[in-house]
Amino acid sequence: MYKGFSPCASAPSGSGKSRSGPLWPPGGLVICVWRRPAAAAAAVGGSEVRRDEPLLCACSDYFKFVGVFTMVLPEAWSFMCRFNSFKRTNIILQHLNWEQDPETFLIIIKGAGGKAFCSGGDIRVISEAGRANQKIAQDFFREEYRLNNAIGSCQKPYVALIHGITMGGGVGVSVHGQFRVATEKSLFAMPETAIGLFPDVGGGYFLPRLQGKLGYFLALTGFRLKGRDVYAAGIATHFVDSEKLGMLEEDLIALKSPSKENIADVLEAYHTKSKIDQDKSFILEEHMDKINSCFSANTVEQIIENLQQDGSSFALEQLKVINKMSPTSLKITLRQLMEGSSKTLQEVLIMEYRLSQACMGGHDFHEGVRAVLIDKDQSPKWKPANLKEVTEEDLNSYFKSLASNDLKL
Repeated sequence: MYKGFSPCASAPSGSGKSRSGPLWPPGGLVICVWRRPAAAAAAVGGSEVRRDEPLLCACSDYFKFVGVFTMVLPEAWSFMCRFNSFKRTNIILQHLNWEQDPETFLIIIKGAGGKAFCSGGDIRVISEAGRANQKIAQDFFREEYRLNNAIGSCQKPYVALIHGITMGGGVGVSVHGQFRVATEKSLFAMPETAIGLFPDVGGGYFLPRLQGKLGYFLALTGFRLKGRDVYAAGIATHFVDSEKLGMLEEDLIALKSPSKENIADVLEAYHTKSKIDQDKSFILEEHMDKINSCFSANTVEQIIENLQQDGSSFALEQLKVINKMSPTSLKITLRQLMEGSSKTLQEVLIMEYRLSQACMGGHDFHEGVRAVLIDKDQSPKWKPANLKEVTEEDLNSYFKSLASNDLKL
């Protein structure tokens, strides 16, 4: 199981209204920093976030009543709004000194809507912005990866309730936290090779640390894990029936100066009592030997040969999937995970920032977005069109240092 690092957090649910009126849109992420009421009230006066600003909302009324600092990253907002949200999330957390503040004892992160935890950024808008202004693409990925690093290095208890669709950026703000709670409605995937990208947000760190070659399989095929399988794979640390999430939050918040051990005990109690799919075996359990065998290779070409030689229906189905992916993305991804298996999270994020900028300046990402999201013909014209044409020199160019423009953490 991927152990993760430490905490980041979640927020109020229900009607989406505070005592003074509507605050949250129907979708997006909610991050709550739970602090003792006196400290929370004092912090409101010093907050630099205005109530009327749409990018991140700090509700002082709600804050004073229950001791919560709330930030929202709506799914439907434009690329620049999402970029500013990542940037200002970092600034606000630093402003509140949540790492050093003894009054801050728990951070929970969850989806504000019912369908998704977070399905990632608007890649169509990212593609358009990358074509028009490379600086924006630099800023977006830089701030997103800095947030991933902040979560990964956080020493406060961080609980991610990954209820619903969890992809792309949603993975980045959850999987690096110490506690990740899946439900029967969780859906996890890293499908980036299908759009000419790679599994970023630290995918090069946590994927190769999953059992056997499971992470390599998930990264190259974009295979979707659902419900209890998200826990069985090691993406989540616990599984809780979705109808119990509200009670779980209440019990976590009721802890007095909780330690990570206290939080783990509460989560384990809910996990043990969960009934949905309790006796279900891991969906990939019967295929793990094939996955470990076929994906234990140093080249994508060898993986494909392994699948062909295996010849089972499962192997041939994965071969069919892989053959649709961007050849460049496949080679980038395999090397990303191989190198990431021995790197720290920070080193991986620096590497992935280099990859992100190279992809923004390349062909396949924009073509993948066109084929999947714009024209929706599902027939991308990759360049190069096959693995053989993706040379070692091409691959090296994606991983090369950006010198003074490298990500700084």
